[in-house]
Amino acid sequence: MSEDQKKRPQQQSQGSGPAMMRGGEKPKNFGKSFRKLLNYISEYKIPIIIVFVFAAGSAALMIFGPKILGNVTTEIFEGLMEKIAGTGNGIDFGKVANTLLMLLGLYSVSALFSYVQGWIMSGISMKITYKFRRQISEKMNRMPFKYFDNTNQGEVLSRVTNDVDLLSQSMNQSLTQLITAITTIIGVLIMMLTISWRMTLIALGIIPISIFLIALIVRYSQKFFKQQQDYLGNVNGHVEEMYGGHVVMKAFNGEKDSVEKFEVLNKKLYGAAWKSQFFAGLMMPIMRWVGNLGYVGVSIMGGFLAAQRMISVGDIQAFIQYVRQFTQPIAQVANISNILQQTIAAAERIFEFLEEEEEPVETTNPINPEKLKGEVEFKDVHFGYDEDKIIINDFSAKAKPGQKIAIVGPTGAGKTTMVKLLMRFYDVNSGEILIDGYNIQDFTRHDLRAQFGMVLQDTWLYNENIRENIRYGNLNASDEEVYEAARAAYVETFVHALPEGYDLVLNEEITNISQGQKQLITIARAFLKNPKMLILDEATSSVDTRTELQIQKAMDKLMEGRTSFIIAHRLSTIKNADLILVMNHGDIVEQGNHEELLEKDGFYADLYKSQFEDPMTV
Repeated sequence: MSEDQKKRPQQQSQGSGPAMMRGGEKPKNFGKSFRKLLNYISEYKIPIIIVFVFAAGSAALMIFGPKILGNVTTEIFEGLMEKIAGTGNGIDFGKVANTLLMLLGLYSVSALFSYVQGWIMSGISMKITYKFRRQISEKMNRMPFKYFDNTNQGEVLSRVTNDVDLLSQSMNQSLTQLITAITTIIGVLIMMLTISWRMTLIALGIIPISIFLIALIVRYSQKFFKQQQDYLGNVNGHVEEMYGGHVVMKAFNGEKDSVEKFEVLNKKLYGAAWKSQFFAGLMMPIMRWVGNLGYVGVSIMGGFLAAQRMISVGDIQAFIQYVRQFTQPIAQVANISNILQQTIAAAERIFEFLEEEEEPVETTNPINPEKLKGEVEFKDVHFGYDEDKIIINDFSAKAKPGQKIAIVGPTGAGKTTMVKLLMRFYDVNSGEILIDGYNIQDFTRHDLRAQFGMVLQDTWLYNENIRENIRYGNLNASDEEVYEAARAAYVETFVHALPEGYDLVLNEEITNISQGQKQLITIARAFLKNPKMLILDEATSSVDTRTELQIQKAMDKLMEGRTSFIIAHRLSTIKNADLILVMNHGDIVEQGNHEELLEKDGFYADLYKSQFEDPMTV
C-alpha cells in the first residue's frame, strides 16, 4: 500500500463485497424520492398507462368468472330440482355449454391481456435498468478520487447491482401486482354487493382481522429480516476475506480462529434466519384461517338466505369464490407496500450516487499537448486529502525535459501523493504544477494523462490473456508492437515457458503467474504506450535482483529523452538519477544527485547507509 493510501481516511466496513439491500429498509424521504422516480420514468408514461389498463382489464375479466360459474351451478341445480319434481325438462346442457364457452373465452382474453402487460412491462423495466446502470457507470468516470477513497467498494457496487436489481424487479412485478390487487379488491367488492349486501358485510368483517394480524406479523418479522441481512453480510464478508487471504491464514495457522469466528457469525445468522422465516411462514396459514372464518360466516348466512328463497345456490358458490379472491389481494397489497418502501429506498440510494459531486469542470479552452517537451515544475504546492490537514507543504521543484527525477523518503513522506497531483487525480489546494509553463489545469484530464506512462507498485491486470493485458497500454497497437514491447521489458524471458504463451488467460485472482512476472507485464504496457513522460512508483519492488537488473537496463533505455519520475525505497536503483528529491513529512528536505547528497551526510545519507550497513550502527 502506498503511503498516501495509509494517510487517507478509510471508511470501515463489516465485510467486503456488495452491501446487501436491507430487508425492510425505508427511504429517508419517501415523497421526494418517489417524485424523482416518477419523473425519471416519465418518458415511459404511455406504455406504463397501457400496462396498467391491460393489468386492470385482465383482473376485471377474471372477476366475472365466479359469477358466470355460479349461473352454471344454478342452471344445473334448478334443472335437477325440476326433473325430480317433474315440473320441467331438466338440465339445459346447450345453455350450460354456451355459458362455459363464454367463460373459456373470458379467461383466454384475460390471459392474453396479462401476457401483453407482462411483455410490455418487462421491456420497460429492462430499459430503465439499462439506463440506470449506464448512468451509474458514466458517473463513476466523472467522480473524484476522494469519493472512492472515503467509500468502500461494496457500497459502490451495491448501487449498480442490488439497488438497480431491486428497482427492476419491483417495476416488473410489484407495480402490475398492485394494480391487479386493487382492481380485484374493488371489482370483487362490487360483485359481492350485487349478489347480497348482507353476506358482503360479513365478508368485510374479516378485513380488520386480516389487517391487524398482518401488521402484527410484519412488526415482528421485519426486525429479524433486517438482522438476517446484516448477519448474512457479516458471514459473506468473513468467507470472502478468508478465501482471498487463505495463503496468509494458513501460513499463520489461523484455521481454528477462522472456523470459530465463522461459527459465531453463522449462529447469529441462523438465529435471525429461522425467526424471520418462521414469522414469514405464519402469513399464509393465518390468512387461510381468517379466510375460513369468512367462509363459515358466509355459508351460514347464505344457507339462511337460500332457505328464504332470497338467493340462488349458484350465487352462494360464486360468493364463496369471491371471498377467497377478496382476502388474497389484501395480503398482496400489504406485502407490496413493504416492497414499495424498499424500492423507493433503493431509488433514493441510486439518486444520491447520481447527484454526488463530480470532478471540477474541464477547461473550455484546453492546451494542445502535441508539442510538449516535458518540462515539469512544482511551484509552492500545498495539498491535503482533508483541507484541514495539509500534508504537502510548500513543495517546489523543477524537472528539465529528459531528466530522471527520483523522489525518495520514508513511508508517509508524501511521495506517491505528488504523483497523484501530477496526474490530476487530485487538485492542489494552492500553488501550481506546470508542464512547459502551462498549468496542468489548462489541459483536459484525458490529454494530460495521455502524456504519462505509469508503472505502479500495485500491479493491475485483468481477466484476459497476456497479449491483451500488454495491449491495454495502446489499444490500437499491432501484435508485432506488443511483442516488441514484451521483448523490451523482458517478458519474453518467461512467457514462452508458460503453457499457452501469450495466449495464457490470467485467472480472476491473477495467481497463475508470479508477482515479478505481473510487474514485467505492466512495464511492457508502459513500453507500448511510448509516452512523453514516465512515472515509476516502486516499479521494481516485487522482482528479484537479477530481474531488477534486466528491468533497470530496459528502463534506462525507455527513459532516454523522456522526463521520468521515479519513486523508490531501494536507493540503489536511483543512483544515476539527474535529480533526487528527498522528502519527509511533505517537505523537500534535500535535493541533488546521488554523490552530492552523500557528501552532505544528511538525511539521504542516513537512508542510504541504513540499506547497506548494520542498522544498529547507523
